[in-house]
Amino acid sequence: MMPRSVLSRCAPCMLRPLEAPFRYLFGPGPSNVPPRILAAGGRPIIGHMHSEMFGIMNDIKKGIQYAFQTSNNMTLAMSGSGHTAMECAVFNIVEPGESVLVAINGIWGERVAEIAERMGAKVHTLFKTPGGHFTNAEIEQALAKHKPVLFFLAHGESSSGLVHPVDGVGDICHKYNCLLLVDSVASLGAAPLLMDQQNIDILYTGSQKALNAPPGTAPISFSERACHKMFNRKTKPVSYLLDMTHLSNYWGNDGKPERKYHHTGPVSGFFALRESLAILAEMGLENSWSHHTEVAEYLWKGLEDLGLKLFIKDKDLRLPSVTTIAIPEGYDWKELLAYIMKHHQIEFTGGLGPSVGMVLRIGLMGYNCNKANAAMALAALEDALKQCRKSKA
Repeated sequence: MMPRSVLSRCAPCMLRPLEAPFRYLFGPGPSNVPPRILAAGGRPIIGHMHSEMFGIMNDIKKGIQYAFQTSNNMTLAMSGSGHTAMECAVFNIVEPGESVLVAINGIWGERVAEIAERMGAKVHTLFKTPGGHFTNAEIEQALAKHKPVLFFLAHGESSSGLVHPVDGVGDICHKYNCLLLVDSVASLGAAPLLMDQQNIDILYTGSQKALNAPPGTAPISFSERACHKMFNRKTKPVSYLLDMTHLSNYWGNDGKPERKYHHTGPVSGFFALRESLAILAEMGLENSWSHHTEVAEYLWKGLEDLGLKLFIKDKDLRLPSVTTIAIPEGYDWKELLAYIMKHHQIEFTGGLGPSVGMVLRIGLMGYNCNKANAAMALAALEDALKQCRKSKA
């Protein structure tokens, strides 16, 4: 029997070579990937269940433990972006009907609240406008009132450029038999964070910010307290893909002699993540933190010299990796960003979620974090302020 004819021709675009422009990614992420990490991700792939792949995954685990400053055995990288780790944490820790408390001072608290609501949790919120932060007294009052099993806090709230204090929060959570979940996607490697010392129960980040790997992998770690809650559930997690019962085996964390197939991990992504963690280890966490602070302070001064106002007034609460600028009066922020992209091939961004229309965001992370790039960013912004129309109103 003759095969049926192809019904339509392939679109002409698929008969041309791939084209992608070079851009200076000076927004809140992803950041430019250094050649060493690009080369690692471009190596010939191996099977996701090969012993050599398990060795690389073991290296990744050690690298995450160093970056997070934790000795947690249940440490791994999710096959997906930071949202994947966010959902993994909520889906595995919380059961339908349980109480969850979410600190919302930007988009990431909003996301966690929606994820928890979708899977049937009773969601309670602490709320501040973008740029606001919560005192430990406010957090404790809400914990005492709502008695949640999980409290979420964004350490690096990239939508507003705030780095949130974490000291003491874990102790307060444990006082009320609550687990502390912290988002460090925008802050890991750029601002000090010590998982074990600060009694954080679940910590996650993304590969594409200060770690400088391509998007698509997300380190996460669970404390013993979190594991006890997670592995003594009455119901199965709502997601099979994110079920830690299976993922703990895939990552060799469950003590069993054999790793069984669960899903096909992103082999090239894991190569790149492994190399990015190695670069961070070679530099040293403390050196990375101080370097990001030094470059951020150089950028902040340059912005103020241009007559611009930084959105986060308190210097100690500014996120070193993502700087937020109050939109200058009289300017169309979209026009400024479009001009900078067109004439300088530089990406800055506006706000995100509740901070849209309030801020411009400049991110200098990892490989991009140096004074030469900060100077380039300042020059592009100065040019845009001169060339873009300013309203008289």
